[in-house]
Amino acid sequence: MFEKVLIANRGEIAVRVMRTCRRLGIATVAVHTDVDAIAPHVRAADEVVRIESYLDIEAVVAAARDTGAQAVHPGYGFLSERAAFAEALEQAGITLVGPPAKVMEQMGRKDAAREIAVAAGVPIVPRGEDAGFPVLVKAAAGGGGKGMRVVRAHDELEEAVASARREAASAFGDDTMLIEKYVEHGRHIEVQVIADSHGTVRHLFERDCSTQRRHQKVLEEAPAPTIDEATRERVTSSAVDLAAHVGYVNAGTVEFLLDADTGEVYFLEMNTRLQVEHPVTELVCGGLDLVEHQLRVAAGEPLSIGDVELTGHAIEARVYAEDSFGGFLPQAGTATYVRWPEGVRVDQALETGQVVSTAYDPMLGKVITHGATREEARQALVAALDDTAVLGLTTNAGFLRTLVAGEDFRDAAIDTAWLDRHEVPPPDPAPARELAAWEVFLRDETQEGPFASDGFRLGAEPAPVVVQLDQPVTLTVPPAYRPVAAVRHDRVEVVHHGQRFVFERPDVMGDHGPAVAGGALTAPMPGTVLDVRVAEGEPVEEGQVLGVLEAMKMELSLKAPFAGTVTTVGAAKGEQVRLGDTLFVVEGADEAS
Repeated sequence: MFEKVLIANRGEIAVRVMRTCRRLGIATVAVHTDVDAIAPHVRAADEVVRIESYLDIEAVVAAARDTGAQAVHPGYGFLSERAAFAEALEQAGITLVGPPAKVMEQMGRKDAAREIAVAAGVPIVPRGEDAGFPVLVKAAAGGGGKGMRVVRAHDELEEAVASARREAASAFGDDTMLIEKYVEHGRHIEVQVIADSHGTVRHLFERDCSTQRRHQKVLEEAPAPTIDEATRERVTSSAVDLAAHVGYVNAGTVEFLLDADTGEVYFLEMNTRLQVEHPVTELVCGGLDLVEHQLRVAAGEPLSIGDVELTGHAIEARVYAEDSFGGFLPQAGTATYVRWPEGVRVDQALETGQVVSTAYDPMLGKVITHGATREEARQALVAALDDTAVLGLTTNAGFLRTLVAGEDFRDAAIDTAWLDRHEVPPPDPAPARELAAWEVFLRDETQEGPFASDGFRLGAEPAPVVVQLDQPVTLTVPPAYRPVAAVRHDRVEVVHHGQRFVFERPDVMGDHGPAVAGGALTAPMPGTVLDVRVAEGEPVEEGQVLGVLEAMKMELSLKAPFAGTVTTVGAAKGEQVRLGDTLFVVEGADEAS
């Protein structure tokens, strides 16, 4: 077994790998950029090395060599599926905890993997040019929903390909695109495989990852709740055949698309790394540790996983820094208070006082529950998300809670495009507003002085207490519990059922000024201006793209709200902007006259 392992990643996956290494007595090395200088994964490691970028192959290999690490665990994302990285480690005499470079090159690219699947007798999804619209444009390298676009008409194809290319180049350093049939009502089924260097290939059953937004998984579960034994046998045996055919070694995931309308199953791709959702497999397979088996296989040991039976059901919720009820836009800022649930598995790397940057993927952690039945696991996840609280920035915890508690997820009726077709209703702010008002009252009640109110009225019952927030709140029955809240002189934050609410405290003496004109486009998220396509004085048509904003590897096109003339361009290409900054102002013809 290795004595020292470098983890070429950050965030929760780096902390999770270090946890297993510590249990096995393996020393760990963390790499970090300046943004992550005091991040949890840095503090969890035995040694640390500063690098400029997590995508810098030369720097990561040098860090492993200089610290005497015998192996590198890549986690997921970043360099985890870059064959050039695997090859550089091989040349340096350092073991990658993953497949050989040649296999990674073949299976890590969706175009090459498709041809191998055909040779292995695995069914594949038709190519777009053969299937017609709608099609899915996706990056040939990488995964995680980056560089993917659904295109429904030919005139949308050029812009979609250009945008996907930029996103793929940023995320993976490779902008090669594939175009293939888009299945309208598909379920995302994937099979966990693991193989050793002695010819043994095993599957650890399947997962269902159909709850997605923008091709990024939101909820994952194991086993898949809607497939029969025949389909389970078909996908698991196909996954093993494919891995054996290509000579795969270490942990990997073979992804399939189940057409809910026809029952057909198509091979999508193979992820040549550990998956974000691996905890649900670990929980339903008796609590085995996939990272431990990855390390043992990488060290040359034969696979030691015996017969595994499915035990119960597990569901994972990915907690992101994003405003799910505001277009899923990335959020950033300082997490002034963080509370993760107890009694369930939580893989996370976010703590109170930590700064969440737009520089990296917005996932903050994962909340995973296990139960004897799917319904037991689902109800446990609802309760766990109720106990999840982050103040200072908005997360999707409240959205996840609403989704998991809903009938469609309860009935396993959500397919991969469900979130594109359905609006998840935002939670009612009234209960949170009353909790916030009680928090204000209970804190103000402790104040002394001539302006402290006791509710006394001469010859009458005490006056009802009214707290002024964005709306007046008349306090009646005290809440059964004190909420997670932060009170400042100008606003109150409160978390209710996982959702963060912010209520303003009116400033009666303030100068509120005029509202911003309807033609102003402000930054809906903090980020970097990737492109500015217009100049001041230029006429534009309604819907014309004025510029492109990027944050956390997600692009957003800013379009003219109506035809008119650009009167203001508030940012230049490459400039960092804050949430709410005015980027463009368009003046309509009526306003100009």
